[in-house]
Amino acid sequence: MSHITLSNVGQSPFEKLIGHAPEILHHWSQLEEAFFRSNTFDQNFLEQIRRALAFDNLCQYCMAKAGRPDENLHDARLSAALRFANLFALDHKTINENNINQLRQYFSDAEISELISFCSFISASQRFGAVLGLKAGAEYA
Repeated sequence: MSHITLSNVGQSPFEKLIGHAPEILHHWSQLEEAFFRSNTFDQNFLEQIRRALAFDNLCQYCMAKAGRPDENLHDARLSAALRFANLFALDHKTINENNINQLRQYFSDAEISELISFCSFISASQRFGAVLGLKAGAEYA
């Protein structure tokens, strides 16, 4: 189980960990919903990014939830975004103007901003879970 007890606030084990601070959970959930409601990237695109980040951020809960990103991707935009997400999760301090310029081949500045915002939010979520020892959801049934 996780390193702290689950609260009674939230639906999933992840939410129940943040649920110890209900106001934070409320706004955290709103931000997640905003990403998945955005018209910038479709839900599958974001899910592939989330799945890639899970393995780099070592979130057991997220890794078990859906597995690794799909293989044999034929979408150049998604492939570029996945390469960036891996770099972001493994060593964001090395990201430089060249990395951003590589993204510009496929994305507008607004899309780059949203992509990096999403990577930041998901990494924060996954690192929160990893630090608190969040396990696969089935372990909490």
